[in-house]
Amino acid sequence: MDDKPDPGTLSENSEVLFSFGVIADIQYADLEDGYNFQGNRRRYYRHSLFHLRGAIEHWNREGSPPRCVLQLGDIIDGYNAQYKVSEKSLELVMNTFQMLKVPVHHTWGNHEFYNFSRNYLTNSKLNTKFLEDQIVHHPKTVPSEDYYAYHFVPFPQFRFILLDAYDLSVLGVDQSSPKYQQCLKILREHNPNSELNSPQGLSEPQFVQFNGGFSQEQLNWLNEVLTFSDTNQEKVVIVSHLPIYPEASDSVCLAWNYRDALAVIWSHKCVVCFFAGHTHDGGYSEDPFGVHHINLEGVIETAPDSQAFGTVYVYPDKMMLKGRGRVPDRIMNYKKENAFQL
Repeated sequence: MDDKPDPGTLSENSEVLFSFGVIADIQYADLEDGYNFQGNRRRYYRHSLFHLRGAIEHWNREGSPPRCVLQLGDIIDGYNAQYKVSEKSLELVMNTFQMLKVPVHHTWGNHEFYNFSRNYLTNSKLNTKFLEDQIVHHPKTVPSEDYYAYHFVPFPQFRFILLDAYDLSVLGVDQSSPKYQQCLKILREHNPNSELNSPQGLSEPQFVQFNGGFSQEQLNWLNEVLTFSDTNQEKVVIVSHLPIYPEASDSVCLAWNYRDALAVIWSHKCVVCFFAGHTHDGGYSEDPFGVHHINLEGVIETAPDSQAFGTVYVYPDKMMLKGRGRVPDRIMNYKKENAFQL
């Protein structure tokens, strides 16, 4: 059954505080079905828009609507750039999102950068930084304009952090810029292949062009926000297009410097879960520090008779992902010292 769970059956003696929606890798294009680069997984370019509409209709029908929806990146496919219809396709998807009755937070993935420059994205409707929260008297928790990241509070004592996994990347930046040269140097140091999208023979297969990484500046900012959340006993959800935990992901899909991101997260007790997209076939693992890593199944590789989105119901002691279609249900218990004392 795919009906909304009755909160009473999911968790005895605790009530739902709030909920939020998650959806990943829509990758819309006005194209006939195709296949992934390996030729072994079908992609439903045109139908992805119908899946998005179905998800929005579901969220709009919820008795208690979600506080927000997290769109985990790759909203339109790179093929749009090839056919010079990037703006038209983005407008079509964004008009569909306008049907949603709650705010949506957009993450940027590699396909955003196949279609648009970083400068374009910054000035587009895909920039939802205007929804950020400002922590008064804590200037170090204000993100730099050099990367696309921010944090917000959908419900008291819960902070969501949206990260820029292509802060270090050769995608979407001017090839004459120092940033491009710096990132190309990092990539070439780890990937000697003439085709930089190929992980062939690499000891660290995440160092391919379709991935990226987090600058030290962004990681320092993340550390400051998590320090604030620790001090104020907040629970934190982190969102990124790229996953950072090998046990939950294909190793070729990880962020370049995923270990650096994990080191920051593991030095704090406030993080409950880390949501990512990118892999399309999904994944889950709880790491040794009790952080739940969820890679959401991609809409683009979801057959027309199925679905791929989820709603996360937040309780005082856990979060429960109720998946739709090929997204499985998950229970994410808080670390013992992190559960609310009611």
